Amino acid sequence: MAEKIILASGSPFRKALLVNAGVPVDAVPAEVDERALEAPLQGSGISPEDVALVLAEAKATEVSERMPGALVLGCDQTLSLGDEVFHKPADMEAARRHLLALSGKTHQLNSAVVLARDGAVLWRHVGVASLTMRKLDPAFIGRHLARVGAKALSSVGAYQIEGEGIQLFERVEGDYFTIVGLPLLPVLAKLRELGAIDG
Repeated sequence: MAEKIILASGSPFRKALLVNAGVPVDAVPAEVDERALEAPLQGSGISPEDVALVLAEAKATEVSERMPGALVLGCDQTLSLGDEVFHKPADMEAARRHLLALSGKTHQLNSAVVLARDGAVLWRHVGVASLTMRKLDPAFIGRHLARVGAKALSSVGAYQIEGEGIQLFERVEGDYFTIVGLPLLPVLAKLRELGAIDG
């Protein structure tokens, strides 16, 4: 009998990935201030992968403390270009600046997942993908953002690779699930190992 997993996220996309994989899941968004958690980490030399882990762990443990006995999955993703970490753009001008900064360069998507129960971390993992954006003409960026609209504001890179955002790239290295924010294969393997899903 599969155990109901609690996803510490309001992301309908992450929930759909799990449901489509046959994992029974309820979404309970974490009540954490990500920017407040991240502020003391800036300038500390912590890697973008570890920033994603800190945030994913905070989400998983916060929800697991509110839901005794539940197996909780926390997730977070950072986008790093060298030492710079990007966040979801606040508006279309910020999205334009994101795409201009990423144009012609290779960036990393760091997708962290943490499983927790009763406030204790059971497992943590970070999947990393490298994406090389083609050199983008500023006028094309404007037209692209006009077409995709507010969707550009829902991801750290101001693109959705599962949609029109794929047109921005010349090379992608890494698995699709890591790129979209949930390294699904390692998660499924750990859930099987814990006996939470049939395996």
